[in-house]
Amino acid sequence: MKTLLYGGTFDPPHNGHMNNLRAALALVRPDRALVMPAGTPPHKHASATPAALRFAMCQCFTALSPAVEISDWEIRQGGRSYTVHTLEWLRSQDPDGELYLCVGSDMLLTFGEWYRWQDMLKMAALVVESRTGTDDAALHAAAAALEKAGGRVLFAKAESYPCASSDIRSGKIPRDKWAEVLPPETLAVIKKYKLYGSL
Repeated sequence: MKTLLYGGTFDPPHNGHMNNLRAALALVRPDRALVMPAGTPPHKHASATPAALRFAMCQCFTALSPAVEISDWEIRQGGRSYTVHTLEWLRSQDPDGELYLCVGSDMLLTFGEWYRWQDMLKMAALVVESRTGTDDAALHAAAAALEKAGGRVLFAKAESYPCASSDIRSGKIPRDKWAEVLPPETLAVIKKYKLYGSL
């Protein structure tokens, strides 16, 4: 079975996240695509948004494909979320299956700094989406270095989307523009629970 893992803080998930997963689904055509909101990411500050609400907002991804499932496995583990542990869990479920891990272009450039990154390369192929569209040379150099280390890197052609979750949280994108950058399911949760200073 082909399993695609798409993890992140998703605080909140926006249309750029949707574009990235859509492109990865088209490339890999997985039997199962697992969207995994992180508990506490090791490389970021803990999210101020409750995990249950981030999980609820991620329901937007199920509109992309019947293969998409939202998992609270990392949230339920408690403590910091390390992707290698999630991959090991998925491998234990399906020892003979193929694993694919979605990573943004910024993550590919620093992948060699991730906890147990060599083990991750052995377990999963990396599916990379370029966010800016201008970082191709650096991306391909990083991919070549990881492939030399035994990894497999695939490039998904995702439509670049000028939005970051931090733009919503910080107010850089005003509230009257949120409907343009957020899926309706995400926006409904934000309004219901008055997140990010919404009214």
